[in-house]
Parts: sequence; C-alpha cells; structure tokens
Amino acid sequence: MKHCLIVKYSLIITGVFLALISLPVYPQEKQPDKVVITQLMKNVADYQIKEFTYKESGNLHDYGLDAWTNAVLFQGMVRWADVVPGDSVYWKWLMEIGTKNQWKLPANFRNYPSYQLYHADEFCFGQFCLLMYDKYKEDVMMADVKDRIEWIIANPGDTSMHYRNKQSWTWCDALFMAPPVYAHLSNITGDDKYLEFMHQNFLKTYTHLYDRDNHLFYRDDSYFSKKEANGEPVFWGRGNGWALAGIVIILDLLSENSEIRPFYQNLFIELATRLTEFQNADGFWHASLLDPESYPSPETSATALITYGLAYGINHQLLDESYRPKVWKAWEALTSVVNEDGRLGFVQPIGADPKKVTREMTAVYGVGAFLLAGTEILKF
Repeated sequence: MKHCLIVKYSLIITGVFLALISLPVYPQEKQPDKVVITQLMKNVADYQIKEFTYKESGNLHDYGLDAWTNAVLFQGMVRWADVVPGDSVYWKWLMEIGTKNQWKLPANFRNYPSYQLYHADEFCFGQFCLLMYDKYKEDVMMADVKDRIEWIIANPGDTSMHYRNKQSWTWCDALFMAPPVYAHLSNITGDDKYLEFMHQNFLKTYTHLYDRDNHLFYRDDSYFSKKEANGEPVFWGRGNGWALAGIVIILDLLSENSEIRPFYQNLFIELATRLTEFQNADGFWHASLLDPESYPSPETSATALITYGLAYGINHQLLDESYRPKVWKAWEALTSVVNEDGRLGFVQPIGADPKKVTREMTAVYGVGAFLLAGTEILKF
C-alpha cells in the first residue's frame, strides 16, 4: 500500500512538473518595463506635438487640420492621453485641435465634387470627435458627425464597387476610416440604424476585396490582376494593417451579445493569424506582404497597425498567449526606429500600394498608429 502511494504521488509530481515546463516561456528581456515603454511613447508624442503642422488651404484631403492623416494622429493621441492620468497637456492640445476645427468633418466644396460628403477618409476626423465626446460629453463634439451620417443614410450614394467610385468603401483603407464612426455613433446614441448601415456596407467591401484563398485584403479592385516582381499578388502591408485596426475598433464598440459580432470576431482572428506569417525575423512587416525581397526595408505604419491589432487580440482573449512574443518582437522593432528626439522613421508616404521606404521618412499617421500600438501594449 505504501509503495502504491509513493508511485501515485510520484506520478502527480511528475505530471505537475511536465505541465509547468510545457507552459510558454517569454524571456524577460523581451518584455520592456512599463516605465520604459511610457517614456518612449511620451518622447514620440511630445516630438510630434512640437513638430505638428498642417495646411490651411490646398489639398486639404491629405494635409488639412481635419484630414485623415492628422485624424489618425489625433486618435492615437486620445488613446495615449487616456493612459497617462493626471497629465492634462495632451487633453489641452486635443481640445485646441477640435475647437479650432469647430468639431466638423471635412467639407471643402470649392476643391472637391459632391462625392466628398461620402468619402470614407473624410470620416476619420469623426473618430477623434466621438472619442472626445466620450470624455467630455459636449454635444457640439458629435453634432456634425451625426448630421453627416444622417444625411448619407437619407441620401444613399452610388453603391457600385469599382475603385473610382468614392461614394462607397471601395478600398481597404476605408475600413479603418469610416465604419468605426458609424459603430461609435450607434454606441453613443443607442440607435441601431447606424450599426446596420455600417455592417451592410462593410460586407460589400469585404465581399469585393477580401481574397478568401490568401485571407488578405486587396487594396482595391485595380490590383486584382497585378503581380509583384516575384509573380505573387499585390497585398499591401499598410492596407491590411488599416483593415485589421478598423476591425479592432469595431469589435471594441460592439456589445458581447451583438448579432454581428461573430462575423467581425472571426474575420479578425483569420486576418490576424494570417498576418503573423509575414512578420520578418527583425520583427517588422514590409510594405509588400508577399514580396518582401522587393521591399526589404522595414515599414513602420504597417508594423504599428498590425501590432495594435495583435495586442488587442491578446488583451481580449481573441488570440492565445503564443502571439505575445510576436508582439514584443514587433514593439522592439518599432522602438529601434525612434531617434533620440522622438522622431519615428521608416513610415511609407501616402500611397495605395507597396513603395520603397527609408529611415528619414515619417508621417503623422505613422505616429498615430505607433501610439495605438503602444497604449494597447501598456494594457498587458
């Protein structure tokens, strides 16, 4: 009997030991201290505020105060300000931005045709407005966003999905720019019509641009037949980063019992899982997902957007712990292209497909994506 007990307890101890050694181990040196992460993000945020400029006139679609480029930065800044309690510097700066622009979406009718009212990029500033409304609850912050969306629902645009039509979400970047605004407005008002409109139009883009064999988004239908130098299809790193990050924001706004949540959750898992396959040994993603040799330089904006998505997935139990080392590796890569002043490098300029990138290249939307990634990592 005594012998049986010894054998029994030996088996239990052995089982516990085997279970312990089978747990994933994440090297401590790959998990930066929270203080270190926070200080780096502060350097990047402070540098960008100091260097921030915009154009009062000209091509406002890309460079105006309310342009999508700046709106991505503002969204990242809001998320960053939210995790630095007691520091009012960022909130003050953001309030000045919104007040200066009167909390209005872009509507430069002198330079653009009427389709600009529908253009997805012009809604990105709305994400910033609604995030600020969440904090301050001032009606003026959401009034113009609500008016524009009400007008669009009452006056549906051209629903054809060819790329040149900008009245529909015909390019994958649009999935970051516009759908989250509809989901957020629905979340604030409790009115499901905004969410229904968003889902209907998101599905159109998904059906048109998502390649079910490669589990990736084409940037738009003009790339369906194009090939990279190695013969592979053209799948843009940042474009798929935009799509993943847009899905993340939608998921964060949907209730757990939402009827449409399973679609976005399953799509997120499928896309996130696929994207991890293209992470380079140095932790970066490249401008081209299927032809990294033609674009060997790191690409910071794609890397930051994908990192944001993966970190969110881990934090919300949509991805398991095996993805955590990939996030740390990506974060280590991102920190390596921040100079001593806080300037973020290797950001591909405005475009629609893979392009060459250098360390000197930076852009406000890259910084916004960096802040989104960092604030999600801080929640680890």
